[in-house]
Amino acid sequence: MGGLPRFDIGESRAYDSDAGWRTRSERKRLALFAFLDPPGYQWRRIMGKTYDEIDSGLAEWIGRQKLFFVATAPLAADGMVNCSPKGLDSFAILGGKTVAYLDLTGSGVETVAHVQENGRIVVMFCALEGPAKIVRLHGKGRAVFPGDAEYAALQAHLPELPGTRSIVRIDVTRVSDSCGFGVPIYEFQSERDTLIAGAERKGPDSMRAYQAKYNRRSIDGLPGVPE
Repeated sequence: MGGLPRFDIGESRAYDSDAGWRTRSERKRLALFAFLDPPGYQWRRIMGKTYDEIDSGLAEWIGRQKLFFVATAPLAADGMVNCSPKGLDSFAILGGKTVAYLDLTGSGVETVAHVQENGRIVVMFCALEGPAKIVRLHGKGRAVFPGDAEYAALQAHLPELPGTRSIVRIDVTRVSDSCGFGVPIYEFQSERDTLIAGAERKGPDSMRAYQAKYNRRSIDGLPGVPE
């Protein structure tokens, strides 16, 4: 049964993705509850939980993660779906139903283009160390650019990093977790400094020129960074 969650029949213990092994009597909630159903040893599972908002426990867990992923898509049925990895301490929880992250300059502008067209976005965190866990934040996003009225207030919650193109603000409409037992374990070593060093070396004027050349349109031709 490799890869399946474990359940100890003899001691009546189950694996809690928040806290590891726990007995039935002390378990308040299982993010994943699994047990054998004899005869036949069929696995039955109740997986995951939804939350009314990002509570203090989730906020603390999210704050420990070094990596998150952002996924968006255009409205067109044949449009390119996009998924981007993020790091560099670029995420902030503004409230129980509001988050934001720094959109740093890169070769593509898919997320910004998609949220400007339709707003749909999901952010995913997964534990690469410690107990397995995945958290997804679905919501409506919008890109806030330097010079916009809201930009300074959002920037106050985030580090000021060279090459920041916009801040993506998300009104969270669904908060959920799931097991993450299929996610491998990795040991964090350090952040990469290439992106920040490159932006510092280019300077603000060259970064704006780069954005004008490469970030005006998405792969599907949607508007990206405004002129």
